[in-house]
Amino acid sequence: MVLFDGHVHTPYCPHGTKDALHRYVEKAIQLGFKGLTFTEHAPLPESFVDPTPNQDSGMNLGQLEEYLIDIRNLKKQYENEFMIFAGLEIDYIEGFEEESINFLDQYGKELDDSILSVHFLKAQDGYHCLDYSPEAFEQLLRVHGNVESVYELYYQTLQKSILVDLGAYKPKRIGHITLVMKFRKRFPNPNINKMAIQSILRSIAEHEMQLDYNGSGVAKPLCGEPYPPDWVIDESLHYKIPLVYGSDAHQAKEMGRGLNRLKKNAPLVRPV
Repeated sequence: MVLFDGHVHTPYCPHGTKDALHRYVEKAIQLGFKGLTFTEHAPLPESFVDPTPNQDSGMNLGQLEEYLIDIRNLKKQYENEFMIFAGLEIDYIEGFEEESINFLDQYGKELDDSILSVHFLKAQDGYHCLDYSPEAFEQLLRVHGNVESVYELYYQTLQKSILVDLGAYKPKRIGHITLVMKFRKRFPNPNINKMAIQSILRSIAEHEMQLDYNGSGVAKPLCGEPYPPDWVIDESLHYKIPLVYGSDAHQAKEMGRGLNRLKKNAPLVRPV
């Protein structure tokens, strides 16, 4: 097992803390990790209107170069003792593929690693951020009528993110594939479509992508399990999908969270 955290946020996150980059690194070293990827939320497409109340889902485009410079400087500081990758968490937003391609074409060559995630769903009344809050999730339920329909929309969007051509710098890892279950204790879904998840895993395997084994769900009171849970990990191992642990830390003290709840036999790797 490789102790590498492939999903770490930074002070450049508008909805995180201002913990300095080196604090994440020092905490990771203290926990016995060999490296990490800083994966700040990438700037959202310019023409996309962030549906969250504070419109703070992605970092400011004007700060991106500074972010990359800070990581380069940190790499030099720790080059003999700790592996640091520069990365981003890219949002797949249905209908904004062209802008995502243009962004990746411009900045992808400066990244060592990246994650492709689905946070926004295109619903009948516009876009919704599915993980912002229980109340925001409930709005999706009202639009779609029931929890099963929201799950299906998430699976369909996730599948599109895997299959879409985003150019040469498309991320090679899919983020927290069961994020739709973040509020499962308040909005239980008794009819989980396991075939849909298996289809997603097959697509990840066929496209030789990695999977973000995300421990942050353990700390979410309405979730209480990793993204994804054990049975999905069992399926991913069947398809021989490489698993990269991610704390999804938005402050230094969250490094390593959920690690003790991952499957004991799950072989963790570092990003490719």
